[in-house]
Amino acid sequence: MIIDFHTHVFSPEIKKHRNKYIERDPCFAILYSDSKAKIATADELIASMDEAGVDISVILNIGWTTHELCVETNDYIIDAVSRYPQRLVGFCAVQPQSVKAAAAEIERCAKVGMRGVGEMRPDIQLFDLGDEVVMEPLVEVLKAHKLALLLHASEPIGHEYPGKGGITPDILYPFITSFPDLTVVCAHWGGGLPFYALMPEVKKAMGNVYFDSAASPFLYTPEVYSQVIQLVGADKVLFGSDYPLLAQSRLLKEIKALDLAEETKNLVLAGNAMKLLGIQGK
Repeated sequence: MIIDFHTHVFSPEIKKHRNKYIERDPCFAILYSDSKAKIATADELIASMDEAGVDISVILNIGWTTHELCVETNDYIIDAVSRYPQRLVGFCAVQPQSVKAAAAEIERCAKVGMRGVGEMRPDIQLFDLGDEVVMEPLVEVLKAHKLALLLHASEPIGHEYPGKGGITPDILYPFITSFPDLTVVCAHWGGGLPFYALMPEVKKAMGNVYFDSAASPFLYTPEVYSQVIQLVGADKVLFGSDYPLLAQSRLLKEIKALDLAEETKNLVLAGNAMKLLGIQGK
């Protein structure tokens, strides 16, 4: 089995009227103002999964800045999952600045089977992961429903790219230590956070933290897999493509070419995601 833990889809309405949504939301604008930035619908994702041999994909939302856009796009993800219940798992988006509305939206989405919240972008959505007044109520709802929180992460050094943002390891780590019982997935290898696991207290604090490989070829050489596995464990790494930014086949080819034990590859490609999402094996 292969599970892609990091994909994005949008409704045909958003794909058709891209410019309208660029005008409405800064996060969408940063990611999709370039006409070359690909936008895919759920049906297109399914077709790409069939072509690449991916069994299940987690479809993430993005860091919309208004509650209304979160709800609109969550509805599309809910619908997509209902149409492809054996192939898709949904994560919803919320705007934490509206604490009560965000908590209610998480509740709504959890009741229809969403398995997490993400991909959240605190810097663009203008909320502070260190603000306990905002974060504590949301974390309690997440834990009550056994949902994961997937956070965008970026590197404090290196090249710039659209959507890189400023959620770096020094911002992620205090949040992780504040809520050790929350399941957190740090996208894009956590912006390098796994490398700090050489510090014993950091490794201990990351007991409930996972790292996905989304957009990995744009960020690191393939050695990143073996290095991160050595530092945090094979049970903490999730295959994620960032489709449609990258074709799933590109990352799968990279992973399969690595000199990793077959058991380790199976964990990265599916086993860890199955455990995290509560998916039973075929």
